[in-house]
Amino acid sequence: MRTIVRVTSIIFYRSIFLAVALIIGCAVSAHFLQKENRIIFFGDSITQLGVEPKGYVTIIQDSLRALRGEINADVIGAGISGNKVTDLQKRLQHDVLDKKPTVVVIYIGVNDVWHYSLPNLKGTPKEEFEAGLKEIIAAVQNTGARVILCTPSVIGEKRDSTNPHDAMLDEYSRISRQVARETGSTLCDLRDAFTQYLRLHNPNNVERGILTYDRVHLNDEGNRFVAERLLNILKE
Repeated sequence: MRTIVRVTSIIFYRSIFLAVALIIGCAVSAHFLQKENRIIFFGDSITQLGVEPKGYVTIIQDSLRALRGEINADVIGAGISGNKVTDLQKRLQHDVLDKKPTVVVIYIGVNDVWHYSLPNLKGTPKEEFEAGLKEIIAAVQNTGARVILCTPSVIGEKRDSTNPHDAMLDEYSRISRQVARETGSTLCDLRDAFTQYLRLHNPNNVERGILTYDRVHLNDEGNRFVAERLLNILKE
């Protein structure tokens, strides 16, 4: 009888140990950054400008450098002015995959919408936008890297939803949210964050000057705003 009790106790404690180990393992794997990291910010002119001294990519880089000893992060900006999701597909291999990232931040969608209204340019149909995001994310995830997918932010900062592109930006943001869910990517919902912020901080309903200097590109406050939200994810 004692032997049976002893064996039962051993099995019980081993089960507890395995359960705890699994919980700890899950907790560790949930941390976004590892000891050594290469983070690529993949996008359009917003990201291209993000590597400027007060840009959001630079702010994130400086913040992560302050964690030296805890983590090491090689931060790369890969933004090109005018890019849409179809452009990211074309340069994915050279600008992202060949550099062997551990994390890829995709911030795209503004030009996919905006170009519908600009002369001699072409926007991206919703089906192509969705398919393009899925193709990019699958290729990145196949390397073992993690993906943060940002929704497109703003084309105009009026707080009352009267910016001409608001409805379409909302549609493309819904697509990005759905793609993030379906691919298991981490979502950074900039569209929602910008909208909420502007409702509170744009009492005069101006179309620029709150988080952007020209309705689209980030001013200093906008760069800090975006950097803060991405850092919250990276430092989880």
